[in-house]
Amino acid sequence: MKADAKIRVRLWDAPTRLVHWSLVVLVGVSWWTHEIGRMDWHRWSGYAVLGLLVFRLFWGVFGGTTARFSSFVKGPRAVAAYVRTLFAPGQAALPGHNPLGGWAIVAMLAALICQVTFGLFAVDVDGIESGPLSQYVSFDLGRSFAEWHELSFNVLLALIALHVLAVVFYLVAKRENLVSAMVTGRRLLDSEPKDIRFAPPGLALLGAALAAAVVWIVMKGGRL
Repeated sequence: MKADAKIRVRLWDAPTRLVHWSLVVLVGVSWWTHEIGRMDWHRWSGYAVLGLLVFRLFWGVFGGTTARFSSFVKGPRAVAAYVRTLFAPGQAALPGHNPLGGWAIVAMLAALICQVTFGLFAVDVDGIESGPLSQYVSFDLGRSFAEWHELSFNVLLALIALHVLAVVFYLVAKRENLVSAMVTGRRLLDSEPKDIRFAPPGLALLGAALAAAVVWIVMKGGRL
């Protein structure tokens, strides 16, 4: 089927896109604030990332069809079957994340969760700049968390590089603009999917309230 015969289908809801691009910005902000030594800003950026992660986990269970983990986290057979067709010409685009991309999203979220968690318990070498939950661990363990915090960021950078390469591959080899799709929420498909459902706005507000509550508790050092 020719490209001009395709239809533009809404796939990504606003909360999913907002979380995606907010994380893109905040990862950069977190790196920059650490590089210039503004640990107060770095801490606030980390809190924002934490809130987004809590919301994304909530949305991955209760959100719309394409946002749910159950829709794109597939087993090894599905991943292998997709990989075999990756370079096949004329392969139809899938509505949502493909099986390989789904696991890339899981890996990225896992790296971000590790990054934030390690930062919450990290202790600086002089013990002055510490995470809000560092009082629950010893100085030596807090220093280990700080080292893991740095290591996990390097892992995150590697995953980001792979993600960018994948986006470029799809744009060049398969003529699919994934960036545009994540901006507009719409993607060119051969036909309208019949099983796409979007969650009501009230559910997004509930997820946002949960995320805010978790961040507030963490900021208070884990005390209600």
